[in-house]
Order: sequence, then structure tokens, then C-alpha cells
Amino acid sequence: MTHPKTPGNGRVSIRDVAARAGVSVGTVSNVLNRSTVVAASTRERVQEAIDALGFVRNESARQLRAGKSRTIGLIVLDISNPFFTDVARGVEDAASKSGVSMVLCNSDDDPAKEARYLGLLAEQRVQGVLIVPAGAKATRFAGLSDRGIPMVLLDRKATGSAVCSVSVDDVGGGFMAMSHLLEQGHRRVAFVGGGGTRQVVERHRGACQALEAQGMSPAELVRFGTQALNTTGGREAGREMVARPAQTRPTGVLCANDLLALGVIQEISAAGLRVGIDIAVVGYDDIDFAAVSAVPLSSVRQPRHALGYTAASLLLEEASDSTHRHQQVVFVPELVVRASSERPRPTG
Repeated sequence: MTHPKTPGNGRVSIRDVAARAGVSVGTVSNVLNRSTVVAASTRERVQEAIDALGFVRNESARQLRAGKSRTIGLIVLDISNPFFTDVARGVEDAASKSGVSMVLCNSDDDPAKEARYLGLLAEQRVQGVLIVPAGAKATRFAGLSDRGIPMVLLDRKATGSAVCSVSVDDVGGGFMAMSHLLEQGHRRVAFVGGGGTRQVVERHRGACQALEAQGMSPAELVRFGTQALNTTGGREAGREMVARPAQTRPTGVLCANDLLALGVIQEISAAGLRVGIDIAVVGYDDIDFAAVSAVPLSSVRQPRHALGYTAASLLLEEASDSTHRHQQVVFVPELVVRASSERPRPTG
């Protein structure tokens, strides 16, 4: 005679639960998947057996039979950047609301690493993928649609209507940030940020357009092209900046993100210069650290949580609704002026 397994007596199966509860395997399956079709007294008996045996359902096997999992993938460039942390929170909130889990992947802005994650997520049969593409181009994702996996471009506007995208007008953001510096009287201005990411390219383009709108040449915009888009890169650019003679040193600086700006501010202060007076600094993203830094940082605010939430909502809709129509959502950024740039440049 066989006896139902007890906790610690090996892996508990659905048959063990059925035997302990005195019901069929099908009844246990209905309790797990369609509990409303089972009488309340039977549900209670099955649940007692599940609790007593410590049964844990094999979700992977269930998903394999269903043909897809209850997860979505999110691939970002650098999870150490608080901007992407906030975006991920928005994705998670939308996913959780729909009973779906999120798998977070960090590409390090490396197309090869990104490709490996895409393959892994496809193997896991995720419902769809949200991706902040590595590099300047986002034309290498046709394989996902061939496998029937929906995709939404995040923080990048799609060039056509084949996929959904959720992004921010970064040209406009760069324009308003540089316009602010110019309106404060700064004429020796600089841009900090290198690499080929779409965000940096478009923010720089907006800054150049602001100079042109004031009758200046984009060539007058000094560029510190650090490849590291973090505080380390900002400190490198800051050291180069403050080493310049006072008559050629920029008095107004736009950084491609807030981490760069915070690094620049550290070097300005270390050199005995005054942030916002000797050199005005504007960042981009308006992460939480911006408002509480030693000198509160002016920054271009992006709706970080809304970016993630909207993108995940579009992805989940596409995964479940055959009538879904692709959308390209573009948010408008907002300039938040603080002490790092709010004082006009003295004249004379």
C-alpha cells in the first residue's frame, strides 16, 4: 500500500494531493486553474492537502503546455542609472496589475549582450519584450516578430508603424535646456556626453538648434565626449573643463544625463569654483538625487514611471488582443530650474 508523501519526503505531485484529499487529479487541476467550478467544500479539502504536503505547482510545465509564460522581458542599457530603475518600476506596476511577472535584463549598451538576452527571453516564451535598444540603430529585432513575440521600443521612437514605441522628445528637451542657459546670459556653453545612443545624439541636436535660434553657430558648443554616461564620466569631463583657462572655460554646461552632471559638479566644487555662479550646470532625467545634491541640480524631467507603465500596457494589450493597433507615444519633457543654473550670468 502506498501512502501520500509528507513534507520532506521528496517532490510532491498533483497525484499526491489528489490522494490525500480523496479526489481525482482533474479536480485538483480545476482547483488550481478554475476554482469556481469546484464546490467550496471540495476546494477547502484540496487546499488543506496542498498546505499539508507543501505542494508547489510546476509553473514551467504549465507554461510550456500553454505555449507562453506569464512573464514579460525588459532590457535596459544600465540598471545602475536611477532613470532606468524608475522606468522598470513603471513596467513592474503595469505587469503586476495584469498578473504578469517581469524579467529584467541589463545590456550595458552592448548589442551582442542584448542579442543574447533576446535569445534567452525567446527560449523562455515570454509574452513580449520591452527594450531600450543598444546603440543608435534599432533595426535588428525582426526575429522577435518572426517568433510571434510582441515587442515595444522603450525610450526610442519607432521609425515606422511595425511596432509600438514609447519615448520622450529629447530634441525638444535639449533645446529647452540649452535655451535656458542662453537666456541666463551664457555664451561659452558646453555639452557633456558621448557615445552613439539615440538619447545623447538627440539631446545634443536640440542644444545645437537652441544656439541657432539665438543666431549662434553650433560650432560654438564645446563638446566633452565622455563615453561613460555616469558620474565617473562626469568627473572626467569636469576635470578637463576646469583645467581650461578662465577666459575659455565654459560658463554654462548641459549634461546628457544627471549622473554626468553630478560628476561635473563634484569637479567644479573640488576646483574651488562655484556651481551656478562660475559654471552653471543643467542635467537631464531629473532623478531623485538631482533635487537633493549639495547644489540642487537643474534638470530636464522625464516621466520615468509613466514611460515604463505605458510601454508595458501597450505590450500586454498586443499580447492578448488581436485587434491591437501599434502606437508611437511621445511624452513632452519639462525643465525644472534649481540652484545649479538659476542665477543669470553677470554682465560687464
